[in-house]
Order: sequence, then C-alpha cells, then structure tokens
Amino acid sequence: MDGRMGVMIGGTDHTGRRRPRTEAPQETEIATVSLVGADAAEAFARLAVELHGAEGLEETVDAVVDFALQALNCSHAGIALHSRGRPQVPAATHPLVCEIFHHAMATGHGPLVEAMRTGQDVLVRDTAVDPRWPQWAAEVRELGVRAVLDVPLTTATDSVGMLGLYSTAPDAFGPDDIAVAHILARHASVALANARHEANLAQAVDARKLVGQAMGILMERHDLDGDRAFTVLRRYSQDTNTKLRDVAQQLSDTRKLPRTEARRLNTEAAGRNQGDHRASARGTANT
Repeated sequence: MDGRMGVMIGGTDHTGRRRPRTEAPQETEIATVSLVGADAAEAFARLAVELHGAEGLEETVDAVVDFALQALNCSHAGIALHSRGRPQVPAATHPLVCEIFHHAMATGHGPLVEAMRTGQDVLVRDTAVDPRWPQWAAEVRELGVRAVLDVPLTTATDSVGMLGLYSTAPDAFGPDDIAVAHILARHASVALANARHEANLAQAVDARKLVGQAMGILMERHDLDGDRAFTVLRRYSQDTNTKLRDVAQQLSDTRKLPRTEARRLNTEAAGRNQGDHRASARGTANT
C-alpha cells in the first residue's frame, strides 16, 4: 500500500468555523483487512463500532477512508460531502484526491459528477482507454491514477455525499471490491448523516448561547428588555444581510454595536424619552 498523508480541505468544526488541516506526509504501512467469510462480518462489525464511537464528523470520515484503504484494492480514497449545495472534501488520504474532486466540480465533468447526478456508482476501469470524459481522464492520468470507483453516500431520505476510490493500477476494482464498497458506503452514509445531524444540533445550541449573550449586552448597555434586544439584533442582521449568529458573535467579541446601529438605537431611545416626558407633563397639567 502507498504511504498516506491526511489532509483537511474546507472542513468545519461544530461551531461552523473553517478548520483546515495540513499535515506533513507520513510514510506508514497500512494493514489490510480480510473480507472473506467470517472475517468480513467481523471487519464490518468493528467498523460499525468505530463509526458509532466517533466523536464527530472528522473522526467519522477518517474512519471511513482508513477502512477503504485497508479493505479495498485502492491506493487512495476520499469523501466529498454535500454542504449547502456545494461539495466539501473533509477527508482524503492524499492531496491528489482533493485535486481530482475539485477539478471535477470546476469543470462539471467526470465520474464524480455523474455519480452525484444519477445517484448510481460509476466505475472507470482504466483512465487510459475510457472514452467518456477525455479531458478529465487526461488530468487524472497525469496524477498517476488509472482506475476510479465513485460510490454515492445516501440514506433513505437524503443524499450525504460521495465516496471516491482511486488506484494507480488499471482494472483494480473487480466485483468483490464493488460489493465491499457498497457495504462500506451504506455504513458510512448512516454514520455521516448522524454525525452531521449532531454537529448541526451543537452549532444551533452554540448559536442560541451567542444570541443570548448578545441580548444580555444590549439589555445592560441600552436598558432594553429581552424582546427589544432581540429585535435590534434581528434588524441589524437583516439590514446588513449578516447571519444572526455572526451578528451576535461580533457583539459578544466587541461588547458594542456597530456605530451606525448604535446611533440609531440611541436616537430611538431619545425619542422614547421625549415621548415619556411629554406624557408625564400632560399628566401633571391635568392634575
């Protein structure tokens, strides 16, 4: 097996912040997994346990590509996840996988795009002779890849992403490899969907905490009640086309509103005070 280098391209943690990872290459021996008879059942059972115990999306995708290298006749593997309509590459065993993914999405051609479009796996037995995507094949051949297998990651209700498998040898993926890839994809799809759901929940909790902190700052600094503080945050979010979470983060970091919004808020407060004074004066006059 080839040496592996872990890369993280465009990944995010549970707060939604970009978390790129660039590690130096590490030459390591990759143990193979026997997928014959009872050994196959045991290997996938271990994988299921590992995926279930993964602490987050990053560990989950790493476990999937690691298993692919051990169990399949591939030199490299990677995962592309659907993220707001655009693929994201959270795990790849070599930088060339990211190059292949990004080239396919930039040009709109290749087996990855075809598999995403049809929801069916796509096999390229040999990039030197496959006639379907000549420009893509030439680019991939220059990277040393001769065989490609792209398998969709789907659940009963959603399309999660793609599992890309790459070999430096032609005709590397036979019927057994394809069958194993399908089983791996089913395990990975469920695990990744669950990991993403948990990450989204954690991000939502963090967002609510941030909004609560920002509201507290406004209530203290500008003598507002909770409803009025939230209205100010939402108004600024809409006026500037900024996510409410980001507005709350900015206010929590700086402890103050942007100058234009602060002036607006002070003007409104002055208007309310004048109204209160006039009402008080009228009440006094009536008595």
